[in-house]
Order: sequence, then C-alpha cells, then structure tokens
Amino acid sequence: MDNLRFVLFALLFFLGFTIWQQWQVDYGPKPDLAALQQQQQSPAAPDVPDSARGVDDIVKQGEPAASVAPHRRVVVTSDLFRLEIDTQGGDIRKLDLLGYPISKDHPDQPVELFSDGDLMFVAQSGFLGNEASTPTHHSPWEAQADQYRMAPGQDTLRVPLTWTNDQGVKVVKTYVLKRGSYEIALEQEVTNGGAAGWKGRQYVQLQRKDPGNKDQLVRTYTGGVLYTPEEKYRKISFKDMANENLDKKSKDGWIAMIQHYFVAAWIPAKDDEETYYTKALADNHFVIGAYSPALEVAPGQSKVFTAQLYAGPKLLRVLEATAPGLDLTVDYGALTFIAKPVFWLLEQFHKIFDNWGWAIIFVTLTLKALFFRLSASSYRSMANMRKLQPKLAELKEKYGADKQKLNMAMMEMYRKEKVNPLGGCLPILVQIPVFISLYWVLVESVEMRQAPFMLWLNDLSDKDPYFVLPLIMGVSMFIQQKLSPPPSDPVQAKVMLYMPVMFTGFFAFFPSGLVVYWVVNNLLSIVQQWYINKTIIVDKPAPAGS
Repeated sequence: MDNLRFVLFALLFFLGFTIWQQWQVDYGPKPDLAALQQQQQSPAAPDVPDSARGVDDIVKQGEPAASVAPHRRVVVTSDLFRLEIDTQGGDIRKLDLLGYPISKDHPDQPVELFSDGDLMFVAQSGFLGNEASTPTHHSPWEAQADQYRMAPGQDTLRVPLTWTNDQGVKVVKTYVLKRGSYEIALEQEVTNGGAAGWKGRQYVQLQRKDPGNKDQLVRTYTGGVLYTPEEKYRKISFKDMANENLDKKSKDGWIAMIQHYFVAAWIPAKDDEETYYTKALADNHFVIGAYSPALEVAPGQSKVFTAQLYAGPKLLRVLEATAPGLDLTVDYGALTFIAKPVFWLLEQFHKIFDNWGWAIIFVTLTLKALFFRLSASSYRSMANMRKLQPKLAELKEKYGADKQKLNMAMMEMYRKEKVNPLGGCLPILVQIPVFISLYWVLVESVEMRQAPFMLWLNDLSDKDPYFVLPLIMGVSMFIQQKLSPPPSDPVQAKVMLYMPVMFTGFFAFFPSGLVVYWVVNNLLSIVQQWYINKTIIVDKPAPAGS
C-alpha cells in the first residue's frame, strides 16, 4: 500500500514537472516586442530554393528571367486576416491573424502565422510541366492593385493575379477570402489560347524553417502533418523530412504545418488522386506539399484548378467542418478519445456561463460526481487504513526487523479486518487518464488562450500574477496529506511532507486555468475525504469488503 501510494505521488510529481516544462515552451520568456517588430519589418528573404526538385516525376522549374520587373507586395485585409502576396511567385508571404494578439498587453500586434523573416513560414502554389508554359512559385505575376480590403457588408473578396506567356497561355491565380472564415480558396484558371495542347499539374505546398526548441524536454508539436483516409492522422516531423522524402498517393487527404494553437493546411480538390511529398531544403527549411495528376487543356479551352488553404486557430468545431480529420491537429495525444468528450463538456458549460473559468470549475464538479463512488471507495479504504495505524505500530514493534513475519502478520490483520490495502490506490489509477486528458484539453485548446476568468485572473493561459491560487493549492494538498494515513516508511513520510512545497513551486508558473481545476478538485476531495474519515473512524466500524 505504502509503496504503491509513493509511486503514484512520484508519477504525479513527474506530471507536474512535465507540465512546468510545457509551460516554459508556451508561456516562458519571449523575445522583446521591439526586436520582434524589427524582425517583422526586415526586408524579405531572398528567393527560396526550388522545393519541387528531387520529387519523382516533377519537371525541373526555372528561376525567373533577369529581365522581369521588380516584384511587389499586394496587401489584402479582411475581417480576420491581413496578408501580403508577393507578385514574384504569387506566394502568401505574410499572414496576420487579426483576432489573436501576441499578448493581452499589446492587442494591436496580431499573431503572425506566415512570415518571410528569420522564422520563415509561407504558402506556395503553381504548376508543374513544360517550363515555358507552366508558372511556378518563382514566376512573375501581374496584380491589378496593390491594396484589397473587405468593405463593410462585403462577404467575399477576390484577389486575382495574372501570368501569360508568348504562346497564348494565360493563367489567373485568384485567392478568395470570405467573411468570418479562416479558409482561403485558391482558383487557378488556365486558358489555352495557343495552337498546341497545354499539360500540367497543380501543386500546393507549405515551406517553413524549423523553429528549434531543442533545449526543451517536453513541448507541443511543431511540424508537418499528413492526413489520408488510409493512414488517418500522421505526424511528419522536420527530422522525418530530413531523413526521408515523402512520396505517397491518395485521394481526399491534406497536408499541414501545425504549432501550438495554430495551423496552416492545404486541402486539395476532392476526389483527385494527389501525390503528397516532403523535402528538406538548405538552411534548415522544409517543405510539405501535394501535386495533382497531369491534366490537359485543349487549344481554345480553359480549366479551373482549385484548392483550399486553412490558416488560423485550431478551433475544434471549425476544423471538423472544414475537412475530414483536420480537427486532429488539436493534438490531445493518445487520449483523444477521452479528451474530446471532456472538451464537449467544457463547451456546454461555457454556453451557460460564457466564461471558461466557470466552465473549468463545473467540469471539475461533474467529473468529481462521475467518479464519486470510486473516490469514496478510495477514501474509505484510506480511512480504514488510518484506523488500523495503532495495530500496525504494534506489529512493527513486535516483529522488529523480521520483514517476512511482519508482512505475514499484516496480511493476516488485513484479512481479519476485511481491509484491502490497495483499495485506496486502484480507484485513483482509473481516474488518472481522465485527469491527464483534461490537462491536455486545457493546454491545447486555443479557446483558453488569453481567456479572462474573474478578479485578478484575466488570462487562463497565463500564470496567476499574485500566486494566490498556487498557495491555496499547496495548502489544500497539505490538508489532503493530513487526512490520509502516513506512510510506514519514514523516508517516504519525509518525501511526502515536502510534496506540497514542491508542487506549490511548480504551480506558481502554471497556466491559471490548470491551477483552477487542481484547486477545485483538491477542495472537493478534502470535503469528501473528511466526511468519510469522520463517518468511518468516529461513527462506524470498518465496512465489510472495503
């Protein structure tokens, strides 16, 4: 009993340590905003290497000719985005999420999902085929205007770019933005005004520099993702891309680059058998993309190639409605099948209270109610063990250092008293997956990001600025220990004594949403444990079979 309980507390300690490490990644020290702003205003990086070279069956793509006019940026503003499209390649080189500020202290500085600064992350598209008749992400495009803005009452904003050659081929690349949507539609219309047939394949890809974070023990995943109906959700890390090029054909899939809270995903046209690929480039840059089957456009004909780009927050319900499996980018890990119902429960309480802090509290109450019988069994077993402490002390004094006789006498006593020494631990083991799932829900859900609670707690994803909740948590943990029978091993007893102090230190830097959950859970456990201790030790004999 003592050893198993010690192991459980050791596991809890390790979980606390890993959560603290996670917090350091997501909420630890960041570069100062002045430096960040200077980086965002720095000149664009030189043209990136050709990401399609080395992929099987892809025709070599050329660099733009020296006579091409200097490229320029087209600035597009909608209700959700501010993005910049470079006429050299027609790439989306910058994309700001206007509804998601970098911090609550700087609401005018939005998160920059795409950037061509030091941590490059861009969305690219083009065609593979004959170099003279298929524009790529290196080709020059013409824009009709330098600025596009979604006007009040306007639901759709179209941003066209045009490419032509001397053989009569015209390609119009159009980005289509819709009000209230994080999807950007890509339409590439090929019009063949020449005498010969046009043949090509559309490709879409994401290029990103590995941001690193290699010094962290535990972190949320940043890297590539492939989804296909056959394999479902598959992470392809930057290390995987460096080791081997992906080359897979499938219908109705998508590729993405994900990070904590945000995702960018290219979703090709439905029912097309796409080839999904990755490639490692120079200077720690990586590409993940997809290209379509070869299609022909006869002289005098035209064809529109389409794809969807999702670029925004990992909002679970929005992702579910966007593409099959895209919701899995909200990475709850191996316990997703438990975490999703927990998140659903959070949503229901949020609809009632319109406050994620109260939603966390009532989810905690609900889970406590669901596990009431298991918890009661655990506390009842611990209370019975506490009741037997005087007899255990007598046995230790009687048998001294003879461990074998001591253990036999203890087992006989447990049998006569009808007490299960493991009864206090096994119910806790059953609950651990649920509590770990709730932890990942609170860490991964972008809904918790910068969400206010009440009083001084104005950001559930940030630490308690006055450390009030961590102190309450530490005190509650100490009270819980006092209500439990002490370990028979004096070394374990000393370690357990320091547990509340160590956890208070860890929780001082945890997101306050997690600490709210832990404090409420501890307070409920104290009330339940106190009541059971009182009824068993004072009012009732040890119940049979507990």
